Amino acid sequence: MLNNKSALILGVSLIIGLTTLGFLLSDAVLKFKAAERTVTVKGLSERELPAGTVIWPIQFSATGNQLSELYTLLEKNNRLIQQFLTAAGIPTEEISLTAPAITDKMAHHYGGPRAEFRYSASQTVTVYSSQIKQMRSLMKRMGELGKQGIVFSAQDYQNQVQYLFTRLNEVKPEMIQEATKKAREVALKFAEDSNSQLGKIKRASQGRFSISPRDSNNPHIKKIRVVSTIEYYLSD
Repeated sequence: MLNNKSALILGVSLIIGLTTLGFLLSDAVLKFKAAERTVTVKGLSERELPAGTVIWPIQFSATGNQLSELYTLLEKNNRLIQQFLTAAGIPTEEISLTAPAITDKMAHHYGGPRAEFRYSASQTVTVYSSQIKQMRSLMKRMGELGKQGIVFSAQDYQNQVQYLFTRLNEVKPEMIQEATKKAREVALKFAEDSNSQLGKIKRASQGRFSISPRDSNNPHIKKIRVVSTIEYYLSD
């Protein structure tokens, strides 16, 4: 009888213990889930700032039937362009010249009418400068060189003017701070509307900075943009 009674007491104790443990575990899970209530928000920071550097390729072309005359013409055009730039105050160290590209049309002639000129050539003078305002003014005066007989090639993808923004490291800290502040403002508003308290940051990620022209007419003015994504804890 004593053994049966002891076994009964032991069984009841185990049931009570397991039930109590179950309640404790359930309460722990509920508290854990409550602690895991979060809200994810985004904060945006934008700036419109001038580019710091311009790369201006000036490509010109020439034709002829004698190579010696063609090279002489290229040298003349090159000299006129560099004189035009230096007279406007562009330092010579900011001007570079590529080797001329010569095409022999006779080498690619497969019948049909013969071209008027056997050789065609192109060459590029490139300006790398921080004087963007001055450079843009010079671009509008290229007709002056055209009147001197220089034939400019149409700008293809490789010869487009490029404007580079070079101050990203300067503006990055301030923009990240602003994006983070705006994200927190959104999170606070969400917490207020949901009768919650905003807690600490669970995780945060800084998006990539994007740099693009403000519009097609003002490629020298850049739009800098960054979005920060932040997840906050919420509590009652």
